[in-house]
Amino acid sequence: MNNEKNLHSLFTLGRTVATPGALDLIEQTGTDVLTLLRHHVSGDWGALDEQDRQENDRAARKGSRILSAYELGPDKTRIWIITEWDRSATTLLLPGEY
Repeated sequence: MNNEKNLHSLFTLGRTVATPGALDLIEQTGTDVLTLLRHHVSGDWGALDEQDRQENDRAARKGSRILSAYELGPDKTRIWIITEWDRSATTLLLPGEY
C-alpha cells in the first residue's frame, strides 16, 4: 500500500459497515480497519489489475461504484471494500460474501 503520509480523500465513504467474515479476517490478522479505509478513499486500490484501477479512477471522479481489494495476513486472504455509486455506504466484505 502507498505511504500513508501522502493520502488524501477522493470521495466520501458514507455509512461504513462490515460483514462477519470481514470482521473475523480483520481481527485474525490484526489489521487496522481505518488504515484500509484511508487507502481505499485515497485511491490506493490494492490488489487490482490495471484495467480495474483505471475504472476506479473514473468512478471516483464520475460517481460510480468503487471496489478495492487488499490481501491480508500470511495467506493473503482477500478483502474487498466497496463504496456505492451514491457514496451512501461503504462495505468491507470477503469475496465469497458478495
